[in-house]
Amino acid sequence: MSRQGGGPTPYPYVNEVLQALLANVGAILGERFYGLYLYGSLASGDFNPKRSDIDFLVVTEGLLPEEMIAALGEMHAQMAGSGEKWAGKLEGAYVPRELLRRVEPNGPEVPQINEGKFFLAPLGSDWVIQYHILREYSAAVEGPSLRELIEPVKPEALREAVVKVLDEWWEPMLSDDHWLERSEYQAYAVLTMCRALYTLQEGSISSKAAAVRWARNELDERWRGLIDWAESWPQEQGDRLGEVLEMVGYTIAVRRTI
Repeated sequence: MSRQGGGPTPYPYVNEVLQALLANVGAILGERFYGLYLYGSLASGDFNPKRSDIDFLVVTEGLLPEEMIAALGEMHAQMAGSGEKWAGKLEGAYVPRELLRRVEPNGPEVPQINEGKFFLAPLGSDWVIQYHILREYSAAVEGPSLRELIEPVKPEALREAVVKVLDEWWEPMLSDDHWLERSEYQAYAVLTMCRALYTLQEGSISSKAAAVRWARNELDERWRGLIDWAESWPQEQGDRLGEVLEMVGYTIAVRRTI
């Protein structure tokens, strides 16, 4: 990843938030802090200031005590309430180093933040995908490489993780689509379906941009206009809910053939 001004990313406004997060987390965790890492679009080079989040992982030494978890929750609330746009875009988790080998079903609850909500929960099925990205592509803000801590994720495990995410998260939207009412989420859904279809077919993970290129070449032409719209959002607004639900349904139908 190219860097600007010595920061962990090429984006000064993102680096400012990351340095604030690093300082705050270090002050709270002390010796329990192992490292701070980036995954998602900032690791893949796919970051888009108009739509992307700051996906992070803090690796800890052991499960955290209640008082530290409470302090982390207060810290994230303060950062989100600071008025700094990118402080409200932080999404990630605090995971003990000993849990990094692989994602275990019904694992212990760990602190997480998603869409501004701080909560405790086991790592979901999607973290199989995130572990793969963290092992292969993560950028360290501070801390040693994670490559030796995380087992390689096999293609079948990636496919299985995508299947679970489709079953657990996306299929219910076919009967309850309120989450997709906003065009922002409709565009996100289309790009996510491109990535899901890519993984189901190829057994690997791609950036959104690479998945879009693949989808344009491999999928039926009827999806091309919708994909172009999603990629160009927010320049192209509008309500494409019906088409989006069709693409989600198509992806789930493909999933059933795997």
